[in-house]
Amino acid sequence: MLDKANKTPPSAQQTAGPPQDFQQHLARLEARGLLTRIDRPINKDTELHPLARWQFQGGLAENERRAFLFTHVVDSAGRRYDMPVAVGALAASADIYAVGMGRAVEEIGAAWTDAIAHPIPSVRVSSAPCQEVVVTGDALRGPGRGLMALPVPVSTPGFDAAPYLTATLAVTHDPETGVRNMGTYRAQLKASDRLGVRMAARIGGAGGYQHWLKHRKRKTPMPCAIVIGAAPVVVFTGPQKLALDFDEMAVAGALAGAPIRTVKCVTIDCEVPADAEIVIEGLIDPELLEPEGPFGESHGHVALEDFNMSMQVTAITHKRAPVFVSIISQVTPSESSVIKRVAYEPVFLSHLRDQLSIKGIKRVVLHEPLTNIRPVIFLQFAPGVPRTEVWRGLQGAATLKADCGKIVIAVSDDIDPTNTDAVFWSLAYRSNPIEDVHIAPHRSAGHGPKSGPRSEESTLLIDATLKHVAPPLALPGREFMEHAKTIWQELQLPALAPQPPWHGYSLGDWSASWDVYAERAVAGQWEQSGAETFARRRGGLIPETPVREVEGKKG
Repeated sequence: MLDKANKTPPSAQQTAGPPQDFQQHLARLEARGLLTRIDRPINKDTELHPLARWQFQGGLAENERRAFLFTHVVDSAGRRYDMPVAVGALAASADIYAVGMGRAVEEIGAAWTDAIAHPIPSVRVSSAPCQEVVVTGDALRGPGRGLMALPVPVSTPGFDAAPYLTATLAVTHDPETGVRNMGTYRAQLKASDRLGVRMAARIGGAGGYQHWLKHRKRKTPMPCAIVIGAAPVVVFTGPQKLALDFDEMAVAGALAGAPIRTVKCVTIDCEVPADAEIVIEGLIDPELLEPEGPFGESHGHVALEDFNMSMQVTAITHKRAPVFVSIISQVTPSESSVIKRVAYEPVFLSHLRDQLSIKGIKRVVLHEPLTNIRPVIFLQFAPGVPRTEVWRGLQGAATLKADCGKIVIAVSDDIDPTNTDAVFWSLAYRSNPIEDVHIAPHRSAGHGPKSGPRSEESTLLIDATLKHVAPPLALPGREFMEHAKTIWQELQLPALAPQPPWHGYSLGDWSASWDVYAERAVAGQWEQSGAETFARRRGGLIPETPVREVEGKKG
């Protein structure tokens, strides 16, 4: 099913630009060793997502994660599907995301900023690969037909109520202005020709939800096209949370460096990416909602039943040999959190550094494991930054997006903000809660489980930066740790994966005489130091009296 003609040699990866469709993207991943084919039978209802999930829950480093292409998909009833399923192919890692962007990881933030500032409108074509096969009418209804013909996995076996479309772009149009919106919304299989669709209503409502409100007022069904498997630059616009009147397809065109080809749907008045793998067309009821869920959510809990939109499918169109695309969501880290993190972090940094002109801000890290990047944010500052700038940074990060920054912590540049142990060390020894903690009220509850009372949240801001000099970190110096690591490797001991801090370093409170003592110690000449301290003995003191309080600060 994978189009080998689109396979790009590894040497051409950096100059090839973004892949033009999803199968070209898969070919590039395979050429770079980032795709694993699974040819044995895999049950989409019980095995497929759990197998792919292990690379997120199994302790693998992010750069070890791969895209999976399942070529022999079956279900619990024993049916075999002709269509392969790709999981992890959009954002199992930042490297995979970067292949989809056609850029190095470090260039992604600037690419998004430029694309949003300089969108390129799409261009409409009369025929398209996504409509090589068209299924309508009675061919949509009955066992094995319509949606049932698609190998849609169960994402959270044991809890989900049905298979779900997850790697979606739901395309709707504002009935008043015609402005298009593309959002990544989950969709539950209800029948061979019906879906339950969740377009979030919280924090102002998703773009598709706002369009639905206008259709409800008019009492007209809302046309909706759910796209599966577009070019990555198109798919990546869905989770970006752009302004409601911003055409994501034009932003995708800017990322691609050329207009995205679109085609009019077969049965509804919507335009979709012409080179998509699969398109599901339908009409969403403007009044009647039906129970949707349970479904494992990215906030780490199972979302229970809610009344959500009911979509009657009017057509399914696809390529002659399509690939079905699914993403790993639910508990983070996951594919859906990487999609957001890789783009969000540079956007936050640019906002603080360029828009708010905050001095000394070096890095923004959205905490990913379990917390799903949005609630907990770490800011890294250069040494000597004024306290006022640290607090402007904390407040700026907490207010950029309504659902991001419930807890924001500032640390100094010797702290690796991806290492939560180091952050906790900084909290323990560099923050005084009565001076360095601020709690602000009236925050939206945001993304989270709905069990229990629902009320406003609050925001916790903590300055855990180093505010004065301190003694060195009590680990062996770098040269000694590096030498010991060489010996470790020569002895063929288990592979190391060090996280900073892994060696000692000065934090300002140190003297030249203590350097001399340390040099003598590693040279075996410590007795000379002992002779010098013997001559400095004093009476009339109690134990643990600091030497410099008696002798003065030594230089």
